[in-house]
Amino acid sequence: MKIDETTDDVCVVVPVFNEAGAVAEVVTALRERFAHVVCVDDGSTDGSDQIARAAGATVLRHAINQGQGAALQTGFDHVLRYTDASYAVTFDADGQHVVDDAVRMVQAARDGNIDVVLASRFTGASTDMPAARRIVLKAGIRFTRWTARLEVTDTHNGLRVLNRRALGRIRLTMPRMAYASELLSAIVPNGLSYVEVPTTVNYTAYSVAKGQTNLNAVNILFDLAVNRMRVT
Repeated sequence: MKIDETTDDVCVVVPVFNEAGAVAEVVTALRERFAHVVCVDDGSTDGSDQIARAAGATVLRHAINQGQGAALQTGFDHVLRYTDASYAVTFDADGQHVVDDAVRMVQAARDGNIDVVLASRFTGASTDMPAARRIVLKAGIRFTRWTARLEVTDTHNGLRVLNRRALGRIRLTMPRMAYASELLSAIVPNGLSYVEVPTTVNYTAYSVAKGQTNLNAVNILFDLAVNRMRVT
């Protein structure tokens, strides 16, 4: 296995919840480019943790399901406390992201000394995106531009790169999937630099089934609205 020397100071954090059908392939692909892959199993009941470990990942495990934001925060804490990695990559376990995109994003962070690099499927490409999903995501973009004051073109994209400075300043606390907008909302107040990079999201029957429903998107907006009222 040949791993890129330029990614030796990178730790990939993969939140996992009942991904037995995809996690082995995802970890294997990541391990071809990254030496350090950490899967945070968020209370899976289908043996995802064992499959990820067998594929070569370090596995951390929540005893009960706490949500993707909590899984990522566990991964971030691990990177800060137990590694000297300069960068963390967040990468979904359902197979919709492209590993080469993650490598390019790390290089963009490194070349520009950028704190947070965000992926955008809307300036890049997406295959077979359901029309309803596109509408929901576009609504989320408008909401995040308003609340976070960021000129972003994608919001709930699970592929990101954060340097060690960003990991130390961002703390994810929101329930369900609202953490994604919470993360974006923390960039400006913490004086972090950011950039978007065009990437590809490959929608499959599996990833669509595992993804967020339109009802969940409404829940996300509710969570964010409540959090905004708390801090204003």
